[in-house]
Formats: sequence, structure tokens, C-alpha cells
Amino acid sequence: MPLPTSPVIRRARLGAELRQLRRREELTLEQVCERLGWASTSKLSRIELGQSRPDLADVLDLLDVYRVAADERDALIVIARDAATGRGWWKALGGMGERQRAYAELEAGAATVVEYQPAVVPGLLQTPAYARLRLGVARLLHPDVDVEADVRARLVRQEVLHRAEPPQYTALLEFAACGPGGLPEGVWREQVRHLALLSRKPNVTIRVVPPGVTTGGVHPLTPFARYSFPDPADPRTVMLEALTTDVRLVSAADLAWYDTVVDRMLDAALPAAETTALLARLADDPALPSPTGPGGHPLAFRVRPEEVAAVPRPRPPQD
Repeated sequence: MPLPTSPVIRRARLGAELRQLRRREELTLEQVCERLGWASTSKLSRIELGQSRPDLADVLDLLDVYRVAADERDALIVIARDAATGRGWWKALGGMGERQRAYAELEAGAATVVEYQPAVVPGLLQTPAYARLRLGVARLLHPDVDVEADVRARLVRQEVLHRAEPPQYTALLEFAACGPGGLPEGVWREQVRHLALLSRKPNVTIRVVPPGVTTGGVHPLTPFARYSFPDPADPRTVMLEALTTDVRLVSAADLAWYDTVVDRMLDAALPAAETTALLARLADDPALPSPTGPGGHPLAFRVRPEEVAAVPRPRPPQD
């Protein structure tokens, strides 16, 4: 079920708006909760921090306390309804774990996604067999992981790339992410073919970053994904992927740093058409020489012009 907005981002937006309104009225958390008869400030604090799905009746009560004018009130009610989006869509996500759910919420309402992965194929681009092996490894750290449920959930997430109005998705992959990495040859070859096919979709761009290329001294230390949303007032977001948890960044300073990283890596990466041709070659020839090539030149493995010309272009959409 495609969403017009991302619930997690709308909750963050709503919380920030309500916090600003409370401060405009020069009210403390305690004063607001006392007026509304709420037992403690934790409920209001969680709403302002975007940590809970808001009840529309609670939001209406807050707008009354803050004496919000009709036009502003109507706009905030729309945001509150988006932030409360839930049960039908949550059910569609099935047995999705907490971490996957956080990404799914962001992806569902995104206008653009730029994802960087140094060592593995991103979840939105994984085949079921590849995902099953990667999630199986995760059980070494988390024995309670339900691999099959997580694979099914990953396939639900991937539908966002194929819906009627999908986000513009860009994957920046280190060459190692496309390599065998100890995978069974059949699984790896199927995955690389899948990447080559997806890269021909008009809303999907895959760019390989060759090893050893310069990015102007700026390079990410961890996988990350950057999201923007149709409503420019919704906060752009970066998610950092760590071993046991994820970190969400929304500050302007953090986003500016990652904007620089993305720009530098796009400058260093192979063009999209060359990446597609390279992936096709990898799938057909697992003995492809080292990407550093003769003499260790980082771009020595670039594909030949005739191979780029042979890459099928996506068909234009039919009326």
C-alpha cells in the first residue's frame, strides 16, 4: 500500500511543530499536562520527540491549549493524520522487525533515496536467496532472528521501487558489495544479474565506486541512506546503519556533511551505464580481473564503449 507521506517523518514534523507552539505560548510540559489532566509529562514529551503514534484527539486538545488559528490548525490536523497512519499499513508489513520497519516507513513516503553500501547489496536490491544468506549470518549475533519472516518483509519493502509513483532511488556501491564475498556462485550470479536488471528501471540508478578512487578526502565510515520527501517542510533524514542499531540524523549540519559525501562519491563513481554494463559482465564472467586492473590504476577496469552502447535502455512509459 503506497503512502503519500512517511509516518515516521510526519511524527517528527508534528512533534517539532507542537513543541514550537508550546514555546510560543511560554508553557512548560508540566503546565500543559496539568491543563489537559494528563498524568505525567512523558506522554507529551514522546509526542514532541516524534517517538509515539499520536492520537488525533490528543492533538486537537493540544491545539486548543495553544490557541491555534483555523488555517494553521487545519494544516496540523493533516500532518497529525499522516503521523497516525498505521494499522492497515502496519498489517501489510507482516512480521517485519523493528529495524526493517524504521527503514520501510522512511522509504514508503520518500521522494528520493540515496543509499551507500561498502560491503553488501542494499536490502531494497537483494534477491530472496541473497537476503536469506545475509540474514542467516545475522543469527550469529541475534539467535531470535526469524530469517524467513525477515526475507518476506524485505520483499514487501522492495515493492516501493515498483509502485505507480516510486521514489527516485540511487545506490552507491563499493565494488566489494558486488563481489562474491564467499557466497555460493549461483546466489551471487543471480544477485548481480538482478542488480543489472534493476539498474535499467527509470527510477533506479546504481553507481559502482571503484576501489582507490579519490573522493576529495571525504569518505563515509559506515553504510547510510539519505531521504528527502515530497513536502519540503518535512525534515530530510540520514539513517546510519551500525552493527546492532541505527542512528537517525535530521540536523542541517549533519545533512550538509552527507550532502558533500554524496556529491563527492557521485563524482568518483562509474557512470550509471558503465555500471550496468560492468554488472552484466560480472554476471556472465565471474573470473573478471581485479577492479584495480594492470598497474593498480583504479579506473583500469572501466568497460569498453561498445559494451556501454549495448546496454538496453528502459522503454519509455506507455500512455
